[in-house]
Amino acid sequence: MLKSLLELYIVFFKIGAVTFGGGYAMLPILERELVTKRGWTTNEDLLDYYAISQVTPGVIAVNVSTFVGYKHKKVPGAIFSTAGVVTPSIIIISLIAMFISNFEDIVWVQKALAGINVGVSALLTYSVLSFAKKTIKKWWNIIFYAGAFIAVFFFKVPSFLVVITAILGGLLIGFFSGNLKKAAEAPAGEAPSVTARSSQEAPAPTARSSQEASASQATSVEEPPASPEPPRADKAKEDK
Repeated sequence: MLKSLLELYIVFFKIGAVTFGGGYAMLPILERELVTKRGWTTNEDLLDYYAISQVTPGVIAVNVSTFVGYKHKKVPGAIFSTAGVVTPSIIIISLIAMFISNFEDIVWVQKALAGINVGVSALLTYSVLSFAKKTIKKWWNIIFYAGAFIAVFFFKVPSFLVVITAILGGLLIGFFSGNLKKAAEAPAGEAPSVTARSSQEAPAPTARSSQEASASQATSVEEPPASPEPPRADKAKEDK
C-alpha cells in the first residue's frame, strides 16, 4: 500500500515539475504517464475529470490529480497525488521569493518565459485537438462546440456560464433521446412485430416438414418378405 502511494506521489511530482501553462497543458503528459505507461485510467475518464474540474472549485491540474489518485487508491491516493502535483510549485516559488528580487525584471527570465509561452501554446493546441477528436462525434456536439466558441470569443461570455449551459443542453438531449428510444420500442403485451412473428413461426413448418419426411420414409420402406411356411403334415402323407 505504502509503495503504491509513494509511486503516486513521485509520478505526480514529476508531472507537476515539468508542466507549465496550467491543467490543459498538462494533458499530453497525463496521457503518456497515466494512460499509456501505467494504465491507471483511460482517455475517456481523463476527459471526464477535465470536464468535472471545470465546474468544481480549485485549479484544474490539482482537481484532476485528486480524481486520478482517488480512482487508483481511494482517499489516501487522492491525498498523495494532490500533494505530489503541488509540491514542485511550492518549492520553486519559495526559492524564487527567497533568493531573487524583482524576478520579472531580469532579462534572462523574460527570455525564458517567452520561450515557455511558445511551448505552452503548442501543448494547448494539442490539447484542443485531442479534446475535439475524442468528444465531437455527433451533430449536436458540433453545435455545442461552435456555440461555445462564438460565445466566448466574440461575446466574452464567462466560461462558467458556457459550461453550465453545455451541461443543461447535454441533459436535455439525453432526456429527449431516451424518450424517443423508449417510444420506438413496442410496449410489453402487444403483438410481436412481423420480424418477431416470422422468427417464432419459422421453426413450425420445419418441424412439420421433418415429421412428414420421416413418416414418408417409414412408409416407403418395404417390409421384409415373409419366411416360407413349412409344408403341412397332411400334404406330406399324400405324397407318400
